[in-house]
Amino acid sequence: MRVLMIIDGLPGGGAEKMLLTLAQGMMFQGHRVSIFSLRSICDYALPEGIEYESIADYTHVPWRKLTELSRRARTLDKAVWASQQRYGEFDLVVSHLHKTDRIVARSRVLPQDRIWFCLHTIFGYLSHRKNFSRWLKRQKIHNLYQNRNIVAVSRDVLEDMRHAFKVTPRQEKVIYNPFDFVVIRQLAEAPCELTNQDYLIHVGRLHENKRQDRLLKAYAASGIQTPLVILGKGNAAVLQQLKSLAQDLKITDRVLFKAFNSNPYPYIRNARMLILSSDREGFGNVLVEALICQTPVVSTRCPGGPVEILTGDLSVGLADLSSASLAKTMRVVYDNPPAIPSFHLEAYNIKTICQQYTALSQNTP
Repeated sequence: MRVLMIIDGLPGGGAEKMLLTLAQGMMFQGHRVSIFSLRSICDYALPEGIEYESIADYTHVPWRKLTELSRRARTLDKAVWASQQRYGEFDLVVSHLHKTDRIVARSRVLPQDRIWFCLHTIFGYLSHRKNFSRWLKRQKIHNLYQNRNIVAVSRDVLEDMRHAFKVTPRQEKVIYNPFDFVVIRQLAEAPCELTNQDYLIHVGRLHENKRQDRLLKAYAASGIQTPLVILGKGNAAVLQQLKSLAQDLKITDRVLFKAFNSNPYPYIRNARMLILSSDREGFGNVLVEALICQTPVVSTRCPGGPVEILTGDLSVGLADLSSASLAKTMRVVYDNPPAIPSFHLEAYNIKTICQQYTALSQNTP
């Protein structure tokens, strides 16, 4: 089977990482996989054997924004047509991220019934928009996804699209993000300067949605004296704000800010506990990665994947969207970490997920 993955660039990020894991897994199952990137940026090592093509747009005319989507769709179509002339038609096309979806939807070469739009995030964040701007954005999103094939990384992501934007998909499917357990556990064995030290960890970009401010307040209120490591990248202004907050909370001596590492798994594996403090998460990759490393987790009960990941005995790690609730939950899990059963993780095994994506090609009416 020929599979095409299309994405708006491959900078470091959860959706990009998921795409590469999925592409490699499908290739190992004997499928021919192509990745078309709509920007030249690529911060990852590409798996061998995968057809990769960068389809960047270098137009600089003053009115370029007015014609961007249709222009880039034509460029994409040329690349698709050329690839299909060489190797045959694509049986399955998966478009990742909203900007990509807007371009792919305008394709005149790709059969619309073979395209699946993969939703990675909660779109309800548009609540900050007001009046006409908010209405217009909602209409654009509705028109883009209405009567399309949609695959979502969590049930909440799908329900957000259905209810907040009144979208009725042509076909719909929830497929979780894939994880290569063997690779993650191998990477987790790499040397780490924090090995044999007692610490908590938060892994994620420094961004207002990740709510590291809530994390710091909860950590201060929890009474936990074990140091907290915040592993992630962000702009200097956000980092300074967080450092100032830590100083105000009088926890500076117990909070360590570390630049993001391309291999965070040794830090996760050696941590006493991982904490996620977000306002929303399309899925919550780091939660599954921590569980694979047998590290207990705490997360806000935010819209998105965490409530679907932390079920059964692991639900003790879910906190409300407040620093007080997060502090209480951190204390509970710190004192009595729940067991992490291996069967709980099977839903995210790369083999299982690849089979679910392969089946999408068989769902074409």
